Amino acid sequence: MKTLIVEDDFVSRRLLQSMLEPFGKVDIAVNGLEALEAFKLAIDEQNRYDLICIDILMPEMNGQELLKNIREYEEMLGVSGLDGVKIIMTTAIGDFGNIKSAFVEQCDAYMVKPIDRNKLVQKLQDMGLID
Repeated sequence: MKTLIVEDDFVSRRLLQSMLEPFGKVDIAVNGLEALEAFKLAIDEQNRYDLICIDILMPEMNGQELLKNIREYEEMLGVSGLDGVKIIMTTAIGDFGNIKSAFVEQCDAYMVKPIDRNKLVQKLQDMGLID
């Protein structure tokens, strides 16, 4: 499984990275613009991400904007539905408005920090990313 973690907070980034590294390669982006560039580059190199974990509050481009940009780029390429990258919003913001917006923009899951390792593993299993 190839994962991109998009998180501007060092501690949160390292924690999530340590949870996901046992399942495969993990790349890091510290803001939405960097993440969008990494996402497009991976597609160009025919080495797409299986999972992207996105924080909402970030500089440059926030997580909601990044999610929308990723889905629009996939749509432009003719990728839709289950064929798209799996996206988990991993954020400290658990309010209804942000959760609703994330699902409207087609995130696959939403987890409020602190991330529980067992719940994360269950989500990965539910999405068919790991056994």
